Amino acid sequence: MRAQSPNIVTTPPDVRLMNGVAALLLLGLAAALLALALQWLVRQPVFAIRAITVEGDVARNSAASLRANALPRMSGSFLSMSLQTARHAFEAVPWVRSATVQRIWPSRLRVQLEEHQPAAYWEAKAEGADADSEATVERLLVNSFGELFQANLGDVEDEELPVLSGPANSSAHMLALWRQLQQLSKRLDDGVERLDLSGRGSWRVHLDKGAVIELGRGSDAEVLARYAQFVASINQITSRYQTPLLSADLRHGDGYAVRLRGVSTNPPAPKGGNKKS
Repeated sequence: MRAQSPNIVTTPPDVRLMNGVAALLLLGLAAALLALALQWLVRQPVFAIRAITVEGDVARNSAASLRANALPRMSGSFLSMSLQTARHAFEAVPWVRSATVQRIWPSRLRVQLEEHQPAAYWEAKAEGADADSEATVERLLVNSFGELFQANLGDVEDEELPVLSGPANSSAHMLALWRQLQQLSKRLDDGVERLDLSGRGSWRVHLDKGAVIELGRGSDAEVLARYAQFVASINQITSRYQTPLLSADLRHGDGYAVRLRGVSTNPPAPKGGNKKS
């Protein structure tokens, strides 16, 4: 006898489509319910942040200052809070350079702060201004990394910080060169009180004792070489005349010109004026 093949019933395509759509809808509904449940869960008081531990540099910010400046910028529970948002909230606090925020289970945040260490005052030059111009945009601070930051200038404890003044984005370069010029100036028993850089790249130094030195243009190595030569020889000139230096111009290729207090290089004027015939 020949075996009879079983009858196979095929589900119509439209029924299969409806079953697939229904399964997707159920899956989406389940995912939405799960998301709502998670949102409800993370908002429960059990997941509220109970404490924030602040470590690192906190010399310029008290607990009250951090609370007043950072907490209003933060939102969410221990689970839902964005650590990036929390980091930005602490970095918005005056004097804070960087912050690292970590979750400490079950309900605490640990914040590691690094504060700005002021190294100089910064006077931004107005666009197109040269070294002689007194027009500045605003006065900021330069930290030890050469980065600009804004803070209450009255909070600066070191009153002997130098002043740097130059084009935008030159603060790090200027601070690095100031440090080298400052080191050289110790041979004069003096220091660099102010360093200016014009828009055309010309450098000028104001020393603590009042002298103004035109360093001119060139690479850092060229500028430092001119200044080192000047430092090595200027004491011989001031000792000879027994009078302090007022200014010096190092922009000459074969030497430099100086002005000394009470010493004139101009010939004396005749006592009697020339009469016309």
